[in-house]
Amino acid sequence: MNALEIRVLSDDAATIAMLADLLIETVAAGGSVSFMHPLPAEAALDFCRKSLAAAARGERAVLGAWQDGVLAGTVTLLLDLPSNQPHRAEIAKLMTRRDHRGKGVATSLMRAAEALAVEKGRTLLVLDTASEEGAAGLYEKLGFTLTGEIPDFALKPHGGLTGTLIYWKRIGKDR
Repeated sequence: MNALEIRVLSDDAATIAMLADLLIETVAAGGSVSFMHPLPAEAALDFCRKSLAAAARGERAVLGAWQDGVLAGTVTLLLDLPSNQPHRAEIAKLMTRRDHRGKGVATSLMRAAEALAVEKGRTLLVLDTASEEGAAGLYEKLGFTLTGEIPDFALKPHGGLTGTLIYWKRIGKDR
């Protein structure tokens, strides 16, 4: 296996298709990323097109982890925040292909997103994750601080409610 390569995703048709496939796989596996199972292919493609169009406008950055020509994972860094919050960015949609989990893909993506946020002059990162089957352990390992939990925040992809854990992390030179 070749080394993992992290890069900003482009909005070409092949990348959009791979990103949509990853989104569908994540939702089918129970990933709480704002969609319900089964996620129709056209809905996934539409979301990915809109997400990458927003990235092209500078409103966000969508990073992909590539290994041997496969999109192994992705994370989105939300940058278009209200004018009273120019110092922060938000992490969203961290997803890793099931066959690439446990191999450092998510950690590499998170580190790249943090570095990009610092490059963009941000000093605070925030994120949320599902209370059940979310990535709390990963975020805590990466230095994020738990603020608290909102119970019954969202539906799980296969039904039933789950809470959401809210995290933050100071980044950059002003840490």
